[in-house]
Amino acid sequence: MASFPDVIFSVLGNKIVLENGIVQVTLSKPGGIVTGVKYGGLDNLLEILNKETNRGYWDMNWSEPDGKVDKFDVPDGTTFELVRADGDMVEVSFVRPYDDKSEKPMVPLTIDKRFVLHRGHSGFYSYGIYERLAGWRDFNLNQTRIAFKLRKDKFQHMAVGENKLRLMPLPDDLSPDRAQQLAYKEAHLLINPKNPALKGEVDDKYQYHCENQDNKVHGWMSQDPVVGFWIITASNEFRNGGPVKQDLTSHTGPTCLSMWHSAHLAGIELCPQFRNQEPWQKIFGPVYIYLNSAPAGTDIKALWDDAKEQMNAELPQWPYSWPSSPKFAKAADRGQISGRILVQDRFAKIALSPGANAYLGLALPGAKGSWQRDSKGYQFWSRADSNGNFSIKNVLPGVYDLYGWVPGVFGDYKREGETITITAGGNLQLGELVYQPPRDGPTVWEIGTPTRTAEEFYVPDVDPKYINRLSSLEKWRQYGLWERYTALYPTQDLIYTVGTSDWSKDWFYAHLCRINADGTYSPTTWQIRFQLPALSPNLGVYKLRMAIASSNLAAIQIRVNDASSADPVFDTKQVGRCNAIARHGIHGLYWAWNINIPAALLKQGDNIIYLTQPIANGPFNGVQYDYLRLEAPAPPTSLASMTTTLSHAEI
Repeated sequence: MASFPDVIFSVLGNKIVLENGIVQVTLSKPGGIVTGVKYGGLDNLLEILNKETNRGYWDMNWSEPDGKVDKFDVPDGTTFELVRADGDMVEVSFVRPYDDKSEKPMVPLTIDKRFVLHRGHSGFYSYGIYERLAGWRDFNLNQTRIAFKLRKDKFQHMAVGENKLRLMPLPDDLSPDRAQQLAYKEAHLLINPKNPALKGEVDDKYQYHCENQDNKVHGWMSQDPVVGFWIITASNEFRNGGPVKQDLTSHTGPTCLSMWHSAHLAGIELCPQFRNQEPWQKIFGPVYIYLNSAPAGTDIKALWDDAKEQMNAELPQWPYSWPSSPKFAKAADRGQISGRILVQDRFAKIALSPGANAYLGLALPGAKGSWQRDSKGYQFWSRADSNGNFSIKNVLPGVYDLYGWVPGVFGDYKREGETITITAGGNLQLGELVYQPPRDGPTVWEIGTPTRTAEEFYVPDVDPKYINRLSSLEKWRQYGLWERYTALYPTQDLIYTVGTSDWSKDWFYAHLCRINADGTYSPTTWQIRFQLPALSPNLGVYKLRMAIASSNLAAIQIRVNDASSADPVFDTKQVGRCNAIARHGIHGLYWAWNINIPAALLKQGDNIIYLTQPIANGPFNGVQYDYLRLEAPAPPTSLASMTTTLSHAEI
């Protein structure tokens, strides 16, 4: 790196300029808004037609404790500090302190936005420190992120994943004279786009969301000159909701986002509520705004391939060694844990089995599954290998619970007993951990596989008038699939016959309302038909395991062999505001229920379980099932046998 020029810092009136001979970054002073990024022959990669305050910025949505009014805030710094400038690196800080005497409504946080430019780097980093002291007033933090608005005359191709690179509409194409707004404001049917090749397509930013665990690199490409603008995220520890929380990436604008906290595809439960004047601190980032270029005429896919290589170079550098804030913990200040997860699924396998590919994570102490609703704390996750071995590295010191789940196994795992304390430099060996998933008896039947998504079920073809032509787009990301249920089941709801039906063809991916001819909506009732060759009413209860991959203002009522019964056997009541159905998700938040089915309600021979979704206020009331399983009662002799034969054999 010594062969590259020094990083230079300069003050030009109300602007701060950072440059290293490759890239030049201009920021407002003392606000800390990115007003210009010069690189690759372009004086500014950001949209020069926008106001300087609408080019590159941190923003947030917050509300008072009553949650009635959502307030949008672009925090402008009021003080500026040159933190470090030594030729190798420049780090600058823009702080907006909380002022409890402010005449205007102000989020009760002190926000420190930082920008860093290194010698020889083709890009710059940004990270932020959000802090509130004990005694500050209560509020709700609904969303926070970094947003970049790029030049529409240059950046017209977007890449959000492997094989997800495409020409995008211009922002002008979403205007009323060029597009028809569909069922909600983010979705548009392009009727007269400037590029005729896009005519007839749907554009919706939610079609390009992805899970946190996969949200590592995305961005935009220009063909003239051949230049790329990317956001690379080397860690998910500061994002809310855990590894499978879904969030936005890039979308028509051209807009490039780095999402930290949001309720997207999860609901208001992901908006942290700060109460009783509690203190809080969280560091978001650093993230890398990476810029690349290639000679004229180069296929722009080369920019994407190079961005992936840079991402792979960033990942092992986490936690970065260079942030100047002492609040950012370096590698030596962190600890790790390791262990092995085993599964004891009674009546399914006699021997203990490895928790192959299990998700294991450390998050704030709480109940099983509480991690997926956590936004205040940090989370640290890893995947077990095929033998259930796992390690979680670079964990911040603190007190945690260990959570997880095993693909193919019903339910949530949580290590019981004492919480786990991580210390700087510590290496905690947990040994063998045994997950005993809910199970009372042998399987009578099952529908789906317990993977916390509805992906294995039947996803219909999109109505051709609502197509997104990106060939690699998963079917469930297409617009308007909620309308397809009524088209496929115009007069009678879904009937699934165990032993005959195939859940990949005969179980619709979402349990939705029926859309009536007059535009109203009606509840729907699905049937699961099955046979019991033998039945003894004296056995006790059967058990229905029901896991839901998402729910949006919906409920499921369960009846057995009597669809007209006034009182269901079980009622989830209304749960969830995931909105995954409308926003092209195949899952949202996860729920699991263990439901008693009295044997007296069943009969030898033919039986029907009715699943009713009774809330019908609009097209998006519905649930996405993950998995259903009916278990027979376990004979006493079987219970005794199971407790004596479980061993480590066959592991």
